[in-house]
Amino acid sequence: MTIVENIGWVLVLIGIMIMIHELGHYWAARYFDVRVEAFSFGFGPKLYGFQWGETEFKICAILFGGYVKMAGEQIGESIKPSGAEEAANPRSFLAKPRWQRMIIAFAGPFMNIMLAVALLTGLYMVKYPKLPESANGTVGLVMANSAAAKAGIREGDRVVAFDGARNPQWEDILMKEIQSAGVPMNVTVERAGQEVSFTVTPEMDQKAGVGSLGWAEQAEIQIGGVEEGMDAERKGLQRGDILLFANGQPIRSSYRLREIVRASQGKPVEVIYSRNGQQITSSIQPSERETDGQKVFMIGVRLEPRVQYVALSFGDALVESASQNFKGATMIFSFIERMIQGRMSPKSLEGPIRIAQLSGDAAREGADAFFALMAMVSLNLAVFNLLPIPILDGGVMLMLFIEMIWRRDLSMQVKETVMKFGFVFLMCVVVFVLYNDISKVLPKS
Repeated sequence: MTIVENIGWVLVLIGIMIMIHELGHYWAARYFDVRVEAFSFGFGPKLYGFQWGETEFKICAILFGGYVKMAGEQIGESIKPSGAEEAANPRSFLAKPRWQRMIIAFAGPFMNIMLAVALLTGLYMVKYPKLPESANGTVGLVMANSAAAKAGIREGDRVVAFDGARNPQWEDILMKEIQSAGVPMNVTVERAGQEVSFTVTPEMDQKAGVGSLGWAEQAEIQIGGVEEGMDAERKGLQRGDILLFANGQPIRSSYRLREIVRASQGKPVEVIYSRNGQQITSSIQPSERETDGQKVFMIGVRLEPRVQYVALSFGDALVESASQNFKGATMIFSFIERMIQGRMSPKSLEGPIRIAQLSGDAAREGADAFFALMAMVSLNLAVFNLLPIPILDGGVMLMLFIEMIWRRDLSMQVKETVMKFGFVFLMCVVVFVLYNDISKVLPKS
């Protein structure tokens, strides 16, 4: 049932992304009076369609994608018997000035960017996550034998400088950390009133394909959700409960509870948590579950740092949304750069199977989580389409830009060769991310 739900929610998620993207191309084409022959949601055999004006709107069998077909757009059309007449048509795509064609190509990714900004703006006007005052960069967990532990960092240290930035937010620390596997970085912490400097080198997490120092920020940890049928639910733990201790150890990081539960080897774990200002003690019986191909003990709670939520005004929400999306876009380009440099593994890429899992999880968590995921996916789709890869919008824009500089058209043979290369490259990427997704969910032998 969960798989069916995941498929349903990812179709909703991807469907909205595709519709908004293709509407961008459609509206821009109509604005410049390009004849649009077809607006398709999906590829392959047509399942349903109708004619509206000169455009056929249709739904096709393969739902992961879509396209807007404009008159004279296809490479090679102009050399067909009817191509010369089509190319001479003033409403043909190729008959329009290059700057107009570039705007039409850019309109799809632009609409995805606008959707991401709009979604986060609306979300922040209702529920903006504000970090509590206690989130001041204090280290709450250092894993044994981790890069942070080897460098000499201890729990309770407060990070005052990281990779040249003073008093960084932990979010920025994590972004630099995961992008910098094998790269030495300077960190300065405050310990017992003294500043102490270290050199740390993130290690490649072979499972996630990103750099990791093996530490976490100190924070109040609350329950974000309870899994049905497990002992935490039976014992009455609820979303919003704040975890204080587990087997006598203070819980300042979600990783700490996981360590304690897994080390219990199935024995009951005594948990002390706070609800409405009252402390409650409960003995939770772990259950053995399989996750990522490995069997581990779990008590059935989803953990998250405690966050204070406030409602922002429209202006503040728009500014914060634009800031977050700009930071997200910068991070995506940085990830691509780091993968080329070998500091990150392509294993960190997520494909449709993983996105389906995330969609289902977000939908079950609530509308706010689903809209936040939708904004992130929309931004990723926009950035991906803007990459200078032939067959994508960015590749089309690149060829148009080259023609604008040269002031003449590239030969049809060059265009066809480039498009074929782009198609093959894109199919290789699709196969890889599918393999990557499948390898993450299959049991490890």
